[in-house]
Order: sequence, then C-alpha cells, then structure tokens
Amino acid sequence: MSALLLMLLSSALCWASCHTHNENIESLMDNVLVLRVPYGQDSREYIPLTCGESHQNQSITWKKNGLELDPPLLGNQVRVLVEEMDGGNYTCHLNPDGKYLNHTMIMVQLDPDNRTVILEESSPKEGHIHCSAPNYKGTFHCTWKRTESRRNAAVLLVKAERHLETLPCNLDSDGSGVHCHNTTCPFKEEQHRISLTVYIRSYFRLEVYEKVFFLRDIVRPAKLSNLRISDGKVFSWNYPDTWETPCTYFGLQFQVKVVNNEHSCKSEEAIMESITEDNEYKVNVKSKRFIFCVRAQDKYTNGPWSLWSLWSQCIVNKHHVTC
Repeated sequence: MSALLLMLLSSALCWASCHTHNENIESLMDNVLVLRVPYGQDSREYIPLTCGESHQNQSITWKKNGLELDPPLLGNQVRVLVEEMDGGNYTCHLNPDGKYLNHTMIMVQLDPDNRTVILEESSPKEGHIHCSAPNYKGTFHCTWKRTESRRNAAVLLVKAERHLETLPCNLDSDGSGVHCHNTTCPFKEEQHRISLTVYIRSYFRLEVYEKVFFLRDIVRPAKLSNLRISDGKVFSWNYPDTWETPCTYFGLQFQVKVVNNEHSCKSEEAIMESITEDNEYKVNVKSKRFIFCVRAQDKYTNGPWSLWSLWSQCIVNKHHVTC
C-alpha cells in the first residue's frame, strides 16, 4: 500500500513538474529554448536538455558558453539549473576527445515582457519599431534603434504575417531593420493587418517586440520628381517615380510651404503654407529670396506625409532659382 502511494505521489509530482515546464518553456526555433521568468521574483528552473537520439549510448559531457561545468555534467539527457536571467549556450561533446555534437541555447524572457532595455522607444505612438512603404506594391521597411547600453544586441528571429500568410523578409546587414514583401494586389481593400514580431537578444536576455498595422497606415510617398518653376512664380512637380498609377485611383495631395532662405523646409516659421490637390502652385510673396517646399500624402487615406527629409525644394534668390 505504501509503495502504491509513493508511486502515485511520484507520478503527481512528475505531472506537476512537466506541466510547469510546458507553461514556462517554449521552443522558439531549432536549438533555441525560451524560459519565461516572472519579473520581480526569485526564479530557479531546471531545464531538460538532450544531446540527440543518435548519441544515446555514447559517453557525453556538457559545457556552458564554451567552459566546462563544475561538477561535470554528463550524459545524453541532463537537467541544467537556470537562475534568474542566467541563460546560456549549452554544448554537448563526445568523451574523451571533446568532439562537438550538438547545442541548445537557453534564452530568458521576462514575463510580462514590458520592461524593455534593448530597443529605444521612438515615441509613445510609434513604439519601438518604425515602418514605412513608398507605395501599395507590398514592399515595406521596418527599423529600430538599440539603446546605448545594448548596441551589440542581435536579432534572433523576425516573423511577418498577414492573416494566414507568412511574408518573406530580409534582415538589413546591420541588424537594425528588415525589408518584407506582401504580394497582395494594391487595388484590393485591406481586410487584415500585418503583424511583425522581432525577437532580439542581448547576451541571453530575450525581448520580443511587435508591430501591427495596415499597409495604408505606413505608406509614405517618396520625394516628388521634376520640381520646376515657370513664369517666375508658378511651381510644378510630378508624382514620385515609385508611386502607383493610375493617379485617379492612387491620388495624392500636397503640402506646400514657403520659408525664409536661411531656414529649412522643417521650419515651423513659414511665410505661407497650404494644402492642394493640384501638382502646381503659384506663389505670391513679397520676398525675392525664399525656399519653396512641397511634399505628398495619400489623399484618400490621410496617411503619413513624406518624411521631413523627403521635402522637394527650390531655392529662390531673386532671379536665380535652384531646384
């Protein structure tokens, strides 16, 4: 009877332990486990590791971050203790020559993941990730900025999805952004948002950042082309070369501004400012020295304007004009 009771108790403890593991541990990708630990609480968790089925009957030793463990950790299937945020890269090796066989990287993520230290928040509205697209063809670019103390943080994984479709993405060479492409027809009404998830690590701390948006929310027209002047006062321009056609369907409206020639187009001290749907504008100002500025916005969605850096401009100095 006592033996039966001990067996039942052992089974219950084993079930509870496995249940806890399933809640706190996630396999993010091949050879990467994520342990979620509660913020503000002492955390000690045993993580089961396996070198591999093909090494079941071999003599195996383990290392953490390239260093031997004391006491030694031996065997194909082991358990390692992770305390607080102390994850690591565990490698298994064949005894006695130390040949590398396999590895498992244990990343630690705070739960809830709301104490971010790796990426800077650009603004409360924008969040940590900034996304933009030059048109509705489906290609978009998202960027982020590491904090000063986490400049060496590395992107572990990027996922982009819309509804049931996985979108292909390519990470920028410096790891500070990603280009993705959605093949949705530009004439089709968007029914589902795009979801972008970035997994980024600093040593063995993992943080997860998400951005959810419609493409129409991030389309920023590129710089206007062929800005020119005629009759000394009438400025005209063309739609951006990257913008979709026909213009009757993908219409733009324009912000025009005249500033003093010692200012830039970013200046809030404008001599005059206006919004127009025409791609020409007649300037009536007394000054003969000024800067004419113009940028674009999708007039149907009232999405974001072209970036401040993408103002098209003409510098007027009496009878000399440079566009």
